Amino acid sequence: MQPPSRPRRSVLYVPASNAKAVAKTRTLSADVIVLDLEDAVAPEAKEEARAAAVAAVREGGFGHRELVVRCNGLATPWGAADLAAVAAAGPDAVLVPKITAATDVATYDAALAAAPRATQLWVMIETCAVVPCLSDVAARAATSRLSGFLMGTNDLAKEMQARILPGRAPFLPILALTVVAARANGLIAIDGVCNAIDDADRLAAEAAQGIEFGFDGKSLIHPAQVDACNAAFSPSTDELEWARAVVAAFAAPGAGGKGALRIEGKMVELLHHAQAQHILAVAAQIDSR
Repeated sequence: MQPPSRPRRSVLYVPASNAKAVAKTRTLSADVIVLDLEDAVAPEAKEEARAAAVAAVREGGFGHRELVVRCNGLATPWGAADLAAVAAAGPDAVLVPKITAATDVATYDAALAAAPRATQLWVMIETCAVVPCLSDVAARAATSRLSGFLMGTNDLAKEMQARILPGRAPFLPILALTVVAARANGLIAIDGVCNAIDDADRLAAEAAQGIEFGFDGKSLIHPAQVDACNAAFSPSTDELEWARAVVAAFAAPGAGGKGALRIEGKMVELLHHAQAQHILAVAAQIDSR
């Protein structure tokens, strides 16, 4: 299944308790803004952050940026109140942490029953327990608001007792399984954060790796990372030329009914036509911004 064509190249986390940082996101080129109530907010600031996130959602002004709120988990003292308040505010999506089983999707979906129909449910893939049941979790998209997977490599590393080093070797199988499960069920898939804020080469390498695996974009922890990820996850000139050539070839007289065509010395099938259309749809939305 093809993922949605809406660009989600850069997914920037910002503490909902930091009013100045939240205001700044309205001027950034990030595709998605995540107002964080979880990891980025200290326990004593949780309620204040919740109120600030709700106020920001209702105030709006984020333009083309998709607005998401990451709530605390239902197992915490703040989760239920977070979900109730955020559901009433109606952001584009609600992101929930540390799910461990497919049944968690139904639980969180029920907690968002009062949210507008357009509000989606995104989940963090960041526990060891969820890895063996990724396909079952993704399949819940057919009966719930679920529409996205976001990698939480920091929490996953903590549970695995693994190290996040250049190349991210311990996580490669999980990255692949996450994308496969997402694509099989029409979900978006967003790669995890790069902790090395000042290391442009490390960020570029992780972005390139995420693209190779098929992720739609990358989670970010600093505004300085946005432009690099937007550039990396945008269709390249070569990709656009290829996509235009494929679409034109299948639209040409005589191509009707054919499942495969020869283009520039290579065999191109209908599945490539669908890929080309997706690339052009993403590029058109990027250009419109």
